[in-house]
Amino acid sequence: MTPAARSWLAQPELSRLWDLLHERLQRNGLAIRGRVMLANTSYPEREALGLLMGRAYATGTVTVALADLDRQLRSGAADCGLADAVTELRGPLTDRPAARSARRTAQDQLWVAVDEVVRAVGLDETPWAPGWLEEIRRGGTLARLTPDRALLLMRQAAGVLARVVPGRDPAERPTRYSRGELAERVTGTAHGLDDDTVLARIVLRGLARSLDAQTPRDARGRHELWEAVGVATDQVSSTVLTYGLAPLGDDWPARLLRERTQGHAETHLTMRDLRRMTWRLPPGTEVFICENPRVVEAAADAGGRKPLVCTSGNPSVTVLTLLDALIAAGARLAYRGDFDWPGIGIANRIIGRYRARPWRMNAADYEQHVSVARDRKTPLQPLAGTAVDAGWDPELAPAMLALGVAVQEESALELLITDVT
Repeated sequence: MTPAARSWLAQPELSRLWDLLHERLQRNGLAIRGRVMLANTSYPEREALGLLMGRAYATGTVTVALADLDRQLRSGAADCGLADAVTELRGPLTDRPAARSARRTAQDQLWVAVDEVVRAVGLDETPWAPGWLEEIRRGGTLARLTPDRALLLMRQAAGVLARVVPGRDPAERPTRYSRGELAERVTGTAHGLDDDTVLARIVLRGLARSLDAQTPRDARGRHELWEAVGVATDQVSSTVLTYGLAPLGDDWPARLLRERTQGHAETHLTMRDLRRMTWRLPPGTEVFICENPRVVEAAADAGGRKPLVCTSGNPSVTVLTLLDALIAAGARLAYRGDFDWPGIGIANRIIGRYRARPWRMNAADYEQHVSVARDRKTPLQPLAGTAVDAGWDPELAPAMLALGVAVQEESALELLITDVT
């Protein structure tokens, strides 16, 4: 295009035409077809358009056929085609349909590769992985990244999940990590799983799916979710509530626990505390595990003589670290939790993992607790959620379905305290 032609075509009276054509050609896949319409044109605009197209326009609405304009430009107005003229006047043109098709093809190829990654680490056998992948796909997070970057993130996410999510066998013990250690192993940097990273958001959605939980929306929820799968976000904020632990030895952590036990005082242990401990226990030690802190409080008030560890709901990495250490020191465990479906799920994991003795957790115990609660006219909440079979008692889930109510640990508090005093 000559400078004179460009100057004439770039006049303000033709500005609206080139704006419309720039958009239309990109939508058309750069094809020279169809028409554009300019409404409410001024007399100077109609005059400039008439000179460009070689015809007169008498009304305020002007319609321009792209093919006609292309011929006019090639025949002398610009000595180039319409696409070249628009590019010269308004910048590069993108074939949007072709670009969308290329993105779809790239996304299809990406998800084929992601499926291969998931199979390679064994997540394809988990019931939650398909829903997790579909959630990530629908969310569009990966679509905004290059295919290489997206695939790397999914490979890292699958690597994290394969390391920390419990398998089908509740006795499996995935390796416990700090979040920084896990991030460094998978991404090469200790900050690879920080809360503000895309990778952390993808992984947390998978963790929530694996535990049938909601994706956390705040820092506390994220912390609790990491803890639930054995990943410590730090060494001091998460604690395990204990009572009555009396390890042998003259080191100060053992002496401290024995002194608190003698004073009937509960103790919160951090991960740093647990790493200081060398556990040696009296022969035949049985440790009672409860789900609710109220049991520990009542045991302390009653001067209980048996050691207690409280999971405070779903056991955190700190809880599991302590239980692992107690088992390694020769302790036997007895577990008691709530008679509701989440409680049965937690009990399955702990009893299966540690071969713990069910502590007043059988069908007969449940029926007795319901009967006592009703005699006392204590309100009982209806069972909610999906039924869970109890691995230690096949009669428990049917009994719970038949009565249809949940029983919290506190409903059997007198019996439980009798067992530990």
